[in-house]
Amino acid sequence: MYRLSCIHCGAEYAPGEIIYTCPKCGHLLTVDHDLDAISVTREDWNRRPISVWRYRELLPVTIPPVTLQEGGTPLYHLERIGRELGLPHLYAKHEGMNPTGSFKDRGMTVGVSMAIQLGMKSVACASTGNTSASLAAYAAKAGIPAIVLLPAGKVALGKVAQALMHGARVIAIRDNFDVALAMVRNLCIEQGIYLLNSVNPYRLEGQKTIGFEAIDQLGEVPDRMVLPVGNAGNISAVYKGLRELEHLGFIDRLPMMTGIQAAGSQPVVEAISGGLPEVRPEMHPETVATAIRIGAPVNGEKALIAIRETGGTAGSVTDEEILSMQRELAQKEGIGVEPASAASVAGIKKLIEEGAIDRDERIVCVVTGHLLKDPETVIKQCPSPVEIDATEQALLSVVRSSF
Repeated sequence: MYRLSCIHCGAEYAPGEIIYTCPKCGHLLTVDHDLDAISVTREDWNRRPISVWRYRELLPVTIPPVTLQEGGTPLYHLERIGRELGLPHLYAKHEGMNPTGSFKDRGMTVGVSMAIQLGMKSVACASTGNTSASLAAYAAKAGIPAIVLLPAGKVALGKVAQALMHGARVIAIRDNFDVALAMVRNLCIEQGIYLLNSVNPYRLEGQKTIGFEAIDQLGEVPDRMVLPVGNAGNISAVYKGLRELEHLGFIDRLPMMTGIQAAGSQPVVEAISGGLPEVRPEMHPETVATAIRIGAPVNGEKALIAIRETGGTAGSVTDEEILSMQRELAQKEGIGVEPASAASVAGIKKLIEEGAIDRDERIVCVVTGHLLKDPETVIKQCPSPVEIDATEQALLSVVRSSF
């Protein structure tokens, strides 16, 4: 059993109500499970394949879920990068290995399932790209229409292609993501469409399973979990899930939650560094990492709690640092990620150089999306293919110059 409750005023609402924020005070909602009534053991979970639905007792869905077999993403030991940074226990959880290539699939399997469970007939979101791709795919699987709003010219082509191919109605607005989100929220409320941005507390329920899997794969609780922060849903979700595991007695401590933002879009970083009680929006966010180009993170309130309650921190990295780490992950570890994903590892590199973290920490960096999500950015920073005459001499000349 579960209920919706406000994280600010504590007001409680029935799970069947179609609401996204607290009607009484306007703050964010969370899904409160009756943890004392949950009967599950670690052995129960271990007998199931590792996936989002391995942890179904801690998810609100009671119908057969709308699933594309999401979750079960690999946890890689970053041996070469870790050795160079003096971090022997540095890991990356590659969420780009989900069905549509990003962590959003974890939230959408739960979110779209909840739409069906609640009797909703259509779904919608605003997106910087990955949310739209995921929503389109899961709506297609469920057989319901999907509408997505994108900031025109600000979304990587690979993500637009996914939304289009999966049949969503794609609408590009001539403004930024924050405006798109405000518009789609109004649309959903007025037209009875189910909103599946991360302001929807059910979507975060799926995303919290990143933390569950990381602990299961690592075999212990990491000292620090590091996540890129855009709308701040992911870091909030992982923190919530780990608090639930702690309550159930499955873990006895929490990792330090650490959020990394792009320097051109860092309202959470400014709130943490400045000791501010709330996030102040960045009106003109800019970064090459389009997935985290968000100036007014919907879940900023939850993110500040996650970071502060675990003794974590927040940091920012420049576009140059993000792209440099994107290349390092690919060329030193064989892990291909989109720019926003590389922000988490780039942030750790910066924090260790600043002496802000201990070198013996066990660190799990979440890399959130696949390399092919943003092929244009990849091509721009890589050398062009070498074109030669079709002769053995020309081939050998190029090969010899490569070593």
